[in-house]
Parts: sequence; structure tokens; C-alpha cells
Amino acid sequence: MSDITIIDRPELEYYEIDVDGSRAGLAAYELDGDVITFTHTEVDDAYEGQGLGSRLARYALDDARARGLKVRPLCPFIKTWIRRHEDYQDLLVQAA
Repeated sequence: MSDITIIDRPELEYYEIDVDGSRAGLAAYELDGDVITFTHTEVDDAYEGQGLGSRLARYALDDARARGLKVRPLCPFIKTWIRRHEDYQDLLVQAA
């Protein structure tokens, strides 16, 4: 079993997922007030198919919820993930 950790790296504006101490992927964002815009998500090819992207998305969105942030998903992966998980759709920024 691998040791998987996810942390927010606000100084670099991304959430990072590590497997056994090596960075396996990230979810980049821009924070503007109470809105977090996810711009890009990637998982290294060596870790594809292990569900790390979903774990990263869930962690980042749970963190946004805990911080009272609204989410603008420009990243196609995060946008699709939210669409597939109805319990996260309340985080979305409502169109003006």
C-alpha cells in the first residue's frame, strides 16, 4: 500500500498529491476573494489509472467547502468531476 498525501501549496497556487514522497500530480488554482478557480489538473503518467485525480479533486473541493469558498472550474477534469458528483455542485459560482 502506498503512502498518499495531499497538501495545499498556496505559495505555488496548487494542491499537490504525493505518493511515497514523490509528487504524483497537482490541481492548480487562482484564488480571488472567496472564489477559487481551478485552472489545470494533472497526474503523472506513472500514476494514471489509480484514482489519484479523483482523490485530489475531492480533497481540494472539500478544502474549498471548509474555507467557505465558491468554485469556478475552468479545468475540464474538475468541471467533469463536479458534474458527476452532485453533492459538490453547490460549490459552483452562480452565473450573474
